[in-house]
Amino acid sequence: MKAYRHLFFDLDHTLWDFETNAHETLAQLFADYDLARHGLFTFAEFSQRYSEVNHALWRLYQSNKVTQKQLREVRFVRTLTRLGVAEADIPVDISARFTDILPRKAAVFPHTHEVLGYLQRKGYRLHLITNGFEDVQHIKLISSKLTDYFEEVITSEHSGFLKPDPRMFAHALARTGATAAESLMVGDNLECDVLGAYNAGIDQVYFNPAKRRHFAQTTYEIASLDELRGFL
Repeated sequence: MKAYRHLFFDLDHTLWDFETNAHETLAQLFADYDLARHGLFTFAEFSQRYSEVNHALWRLYQSNKVTQKQLREVRFVRTLTRLGVAEADIPVDISARFTDILPRKAAVFPHTHEVLGYLQRKGYRLHLITNGFEDVQHIKLISSKLTDYFEEVITSEHSGFLKPDPRMFAHALARTGATAAESLMVGDNLECDVLGAYNAGIDQVYFNPAKRRHFAQTTYEIASLDELRGFL
């Protein structure tokens, strides 16, 4: 079996449970701003529509078609107007509140701490490589007590590139002193993490907890982080 020394992890949707943390944050905003008073939608509908809008905007961001500022400014306006709320009635600070509350949530995927501790004790050098925004990623790490596992946190803002751009991975290798041959990328996104790492000559672990059907070629595929112990 190939000997890896450097393990690169994605953060959101791989270690830090974005969906659970976002759901809790949206519930808090729904209550704080009394969005039910409009009588136009339930919390479930609000949460679902936000998720759809946010995913679409992130795809545009990762294709360099919108900026971070545009993504943050537009996601709640688009969500609420599509649910029938007049733009003039949308709380002006709702996006800023979301950005403040969300990264302070602490939910992680099952086995996250146990597996990272195991890998650290085995002598692997652990790093993060993320397209997430610099100002919130470090807060997420502190809130979920993940900071101490990682030597380097490589963000798209710091590197100047977004996964799956091979230059993002090249920057990560240079910053950590790793070679592609001794590195392994673990992430949930087939395009950004798996294909991006593949194009950079790095082996990949596709984290697929929902066991979604796909036709991509991956070095490894897991449904639980605990499965990493089987080959690392």
